[in-house]
Amino acid sequence: MRVNGKWYFHCLIPALLLLALCGCGKSAESAEHSFFALDTYITMQATGPDAEAVLMAAEEQMQARERQWSVTNPDSEIYAINHSDGNMVEISLDTAKLIQFALDMSAQTDGALDPTIYPVLTAWGFTTGSYQVPDQDTIDELLSAVDYRNIHLKDSSVTIEDGVQIDLGAVAKGYIGDEVADLLREQGVTSALINLGGNVQTIGTKPDGSLWRIGVRNPFADGNLGVLQVEDMAVVTSGGYERYFTDEAGNTYWHIIDPKTGYPADSGLVSVTVAASEGKRCDALSTALFVMGPEQAADYWRSCGDFEMLLVLADGDIWLTDGLNNTFTLSEKDTNREVTVIRHETK
Repeated sequence: MRVNGKWYFHCLIPALLLLALCGCGKSAESAEHSFFALDTYITMQATGPDAEAVLMAAEEQMQARERQWSVTNPDSEIYAINHSDGNMVEISLDTAKLIQFALDMSAQTDGALDPTIYPVLTAWGFTTGSYQVPDQDTIDELLSAVDYRNIHLKDSSVTIEDGVQIDLGAVAKGYIGDEVADLLREQGVTSALINLGGNVQTIGTKPDGSLWRIGVRNPFADGNLGVLQVEDMAVVTSGGYERYFTDEAGNTYWHIIDPKTGYPADSGLVSVTVAASEGKRCDALSTALFVMGPEQAADYWRSCGDFEMLLVLADGDIWLTDGLNNTFTLSEKDTNREVTVIRHETK
């Protein structure tokens, strides 16, 4: 489920496999590989020495991370934290780094991203598939424990306060995508595309030197709203269409929850696409900016400036930052949409 992922990893890639990946003196080859992990269908293509073996190693790494960071796997570190009854839990350095990154992004976005939202998501049924609209008393009670500052991380130990549960799914896919991209580069891959179900990571350009073409899904209909051309960067989209349900009265509720209200984010946005050098930052921001809404998202971008974004508003209009103005092309059937270019304010 895209809402918050299900991901354990203590082992390194076996030494024999690393030797097989060395590829010293070998010419580049192209390979493709697909499999199911992280609760999504993953496709990868790469060009480099022993590309096929490298992609198999990448799958192994992703599967291991899923076991390590799953919120439901009793053997995972996240499960151990959530069932610690307030006691300190010793964790791996890798998990500590992931939690620290989530906490940093939570602070930077003033809590628009919050890894402690998991119990609220469960109350809505987004983690179980048993959808329902929880009553206000339930939401209020659960919100009393929703605060990323209730996670206390020190070196490789973590303690969460009573009633708190965490899920790192809003950052883990992007984090894993970065790790896999690093692995591929280390093994000589010069061109690759890794698609983790909406989280796209690219290395270099296509083998022919042209830019990668990444489709941005249309939130209102089948197909793509347009195409984004990128090189050696990550692209992540979060949208209300990814996971939602409709009640008997026809009201639609999606999985992106506002940590301040406990309800699906009603920010005026239906889709957020973020492009940056790091997939983990794209992953975190695509959720946080969705919660913020267009005006606050634009202000945040102006204050940071280290990423680009494309916002699809509920009325169908598109806002995009000026770094994407010449790299995003609307599909033929959507050329009538109003497009606003967000620019840095000038004195």
